[in-house]
Amino acid sequence: MEFGWLNIFGACIVVLMLVPNIIYAIGNKGEVNHCTNKLMNLVEQIGRYACIVLMWFPLMVWKFGFTSKIAMISYFWGNGLLLLIYWIVFFIFIKRKSRGRALVLAIVPSCIFLLSGILLGHWLLVCFAVLFAFGHIYVTIQNN
Repeated sequence: MEFGWLNIFGACIVVLMLVPNIIYAIGNKGEVNHCTNKLMNLVEQIGRYACIVLMWFPLMVWKFGFTSKIAMISYFWGNGLLLLIYWIVFFIFIKRKSRGRALVLAIVPSCIFLLSGILLGHWLLVCFAVLFAFGHIYVTIQNN
């Protein structure tokens, strides 16, 4: 399976990851970022937005698709399972916040971006997924 200039499945994955974040932002408007390390905040944001864009668009990729049926099945099942974990932990986190749950909510999106990049052979996405993971986990630890 190959994609054209747009990966609709990647777009759906991103939207499904953003919904809980929007719900959280609406319910916690006054929340402050306690991470004072400007570089790490910047690393997190660059990684985040680059991953979001690269999940949808095949920038810097010659052939945007799966190398095998196993890769395609792994993409759908792996991302589906990770999204399910993300949503379950998110709803538990809203009721009972903890550092461990916050870390899961930082690690799972990083895994989704990384898994997607590897299975699609989208190495720029893989690089930004690693950057995002590094920044997001650091900032999450500082905030919890």
